[in-house]
Amino acid sequence: MSSLEELVEQRAGLHGAPVDTLAAVASEWQILADLSFSDLLMFARDRESGGLTVVAQMRPYTAQTIYQEDLVGRTYTADSKPSVTRAFTEGTIIRDGDPDWSTGVPVREEAIPVPYDGEVIAVVTREANLSMVRAPSQLELTYLQAANELSSMLAEGEFPFPGEDGERGLSPRVGDGLLRLDPSGVVSYATPNAISAYRRLGVLDNIIGSNVADFDLDPEPLLEALGDGEPLESEIESLGAVVLRRSLPLTRKHHVLGALMLVREVSELRRHEQLLLYKDATIREIHHRVKNNLQTVASLLRLQSRRLGSDEARAALGESVRRISSIALVHETLSQDSRQRVSFDKVTQRLIDMLAVGITDPDRPVAMRLVGSAGELPPEVATPLALVISELLQNAVEHAFPDSGGEVLVLLERHAASLHVEVRDDGIGIPDGWDLSSSSKLGLRIASTLVDSELGGTLEVEPVEDGQGTRCRTLLPLPR
Repeated sequence: MSSLEELVEQRAGLHGAPVDTLAAVASEWQILADLSFSDLLMFARDRESGGLTVVAQMRPYTAQTIYQEDLVGRTYTADSKPSVTRAFTEGTIIRDGDPDWSTGVPVREEAIPVPYDGEVIAVVTREANLSMVRAPSQLELTYLQAANELSSMLAEGEFPFPGEDGERGLSPRVGDGLLRLDPSGVVSYATPNAISAYRRLGVLDNIIGSNVADFDLDPEPLLEALGDGEPLESEIESLGAVVLRRSLPLTRKHHVLGALMLVREVSELRRHEQLLLYKDATIREIHHRVKNNLQTVASLLRLQSRRLGSDEARAALGESVRRISSIALVHETLSQDSRQRVSFDKVTQRLIDMLAVGITDPDRPVAMRLVGSAGELPPEVATPLALVISELLQNAVEHAFPDSGGEVLVLLERHAASLHVEVRDDGIGIPDGWDLSSSSKLGLRIASTLVDSELGGTLEVEPVEDGQGTRCRTLLPLPR
């Protein structure tokens, strides 16, 4: 399905700022749908044929939807939607007309023009099911009055509010709690959920009929925004409760009629966020301590190796130090990143830099290079894989270049459900008839065991096609 931007461009030939205006409407009109108890459809018009295309659709949370199907992309003739066509032509809200029975229920349609720079660029329809109409409650009357005022603001280009962030996240909705304020800040109506939210903050008096200055914990920004006719979103906290509030000014021709204040209690969500932050900090501290402990062990092994007289024993301890350092690199990365996933490209590059200094011979210089990307990996994959790459690099440096230097490449290729890792050198290659299963090299046996038992993958060692050298190819499945 095409996006709103693509449909508007294809069907109405609009570009740039007008399209941004329609996107802003679509990001905010859930409030209008909920207050209206209505489905909303946005129509764009073909400039030549006059055909009308639905480019966006919104269903209400406060009422049953009329349209079970998705109408975005559907095209109508101008004659089949006379109210929409009139709104495009006249630039005013069209509320007259008999109910439409085409959906099987009586639907009252109201067409609201969306202006930009003196031109109607789209029309939004409010479509309410008349069969559900009954004697309205005070809540419903308040909602509908506010919906009419927002509709007028939309037709005058005063809604949505310029400069507001369309990403709402935890922003309160109509059903979370609503207060209607007059221009001076007096509450003329409050829903039960809104009253409960303020009770959690310790406000026990009746807030209906009171000014926000008398009961709100931080009224100055609210009253200032109300006076200026500006929206405001903020958070207040008291007695362990946290409430988000969003003030939406209601205006007519830039004259402030009052405001809607949406409120939502988010105490539990904030507590969960704090717990997650604490857990994250704890996990990062654990990784930091593990890294420090591993580095301590590596230092002790280095000290021990200096006391040994045997070159073979010193070499064995040196290999152990490198293996421990490879694991420590993963834990160090995890201790610095709050996402608990490892940027494996960073780990691999640091591993290459460490081994290039620690195991290469100046008389036989070996260049190591990283190609491709593995992206982010979970620790249970990153830790054994770092060891595998370390062993394969060390094996290549020790056995591929007995007489002269060369180059070793680490190639990473990420797919949706797998990771391809290849360590390729341009050295002397492997002898004919050589087989990985019969290899006596400890590093290759360690790498093969880790790939098979820890990573559930496969490791193949083979000559490079059409050239000199050896390639060690690993294919790993990745958890989704």
